[in-house]
Amino acid sequence: MNVSQQHGPLSGFTVGVTAARRADELGALLQRRGATVLHAPALRIVPLADDSELLTATKELVDLAPDVVVATTAIGFRGWVEAADGWGHGEALLARLRGVELLARGPKVKGAIRAAGLTEAWSPSSESLAEVLDRLLAEGVDGRRIAVQLHGEPLPGFVEALRAGGADVVLVPVYRWLPPADLTPVDRLLDATVAHGVDALTFTSAPAAASLFARAAERGMTDELTAALRRDVLSACVGPVTALALRTRGVDTVQPERFRLGPLVQLLCQELPGRARALPVAGHRVEIRGHAVLVDGELRAVPPAGMALLRALARRPGWVVARAELLRALPGDGRDEHAVETAMARLRAALGTPKLIQTVVKRGYRLALDPVPGDGSKYAD
Repeated sequence: MNVSQQHGPLSGFTVGVTAARRADELGALLQRRGATVLHAPALRIVPLADDSELLTATKELVDLAPDVVVATTAIGFRGWVEAADGWGHGEALLARLRGVELLARGPKVKGAIRAAGLTEAWSPSSESLAEVLDRLLAEGVDGRRIAVQLHGEPLPGFVEALRAGGADVVLVPVYRWLPPADLTPVDRLLDATVAHGVDALTFTSAPAAASLFARAAERGMTDELTAALRRDVLSACVGPVTALALRTRGVDTVQPERFRLGPLVQLLCQELPGRARALPVAGHRVEIRGHAVLVDGELRAVPPAGMALLRALARRPGWVVARAELLRALPGDGRDEHAVETAMARLRAALGTPKLIQTVVKRGYRLALDPVPGDGSKYAD
């Protein structure tokens, strides 16, 4: 299974995408860099036109004007204005927003505000809600009515701090999310994750992470999912709010400095190849990736059984690994040692360099690890 030498930084890796919104864009960015993408939207978006909670919040603000409105996302603000217009409340909402202190979290939100014919009172240079909160608290929020445009996920600490300061907080829940109507893709992703069939999962919202764990709980596999994410599967989050949903479960995460899809993909391009194991074997450089191997920079796809054997050998490079141990490493049940020989033959064929793996008669197999120059070491028997 020889693959072209022209490969991207994510070639050989499988990445799970849990996003519902902009999933195609994220998947295309990953595939362009060589990744195999397993898409399983962990949520579905409630159509704005059918969202009674958003309609209720909009009417409440039109009837009783807030002192401050915090716009957190560009797409959320645009969606709110468009939905209000569809319900016949668009002009009334815009009229209300013209008379309040309108705070924009970042430049994209400012653009959406201005496109609606409005002007923001202030926006932080950091795009941080923490800075927005600091400004509000410094001004004093006691007795003030503050509307906060949400974007499908909670804002930990933000609303609580405003209420603790005495503010009357009105939540504007734009783009609420529910569990997916079809759970098959999510179940497929969960199975692949606990079986270490994916190398990373991407999360672009905290509710997506919560929904994935909720489905795992329904299937009785929470512990397996948590163990996989703590040990072998990288959790890549678009920002700190999303990461918090995983960190509260003891899962380490990585996130880009800029909370965007492009930087998230670039981060994966650094992290995953950096975690791949590279070994000098039989005069070749062998780099073991998720479902493929780089042999002297040439990408070679390897079937799952072969990857299982190769990983078992790579855990103790140069040492003999018994057939019985390799048998336990193979996926599936009810196999015998003949299955090891069959998988090994296919692995050698996939690697294209049979001498990378040595057969030790009546004992097992080992990677033909090159000795370190000058130390006089031999392969371990």
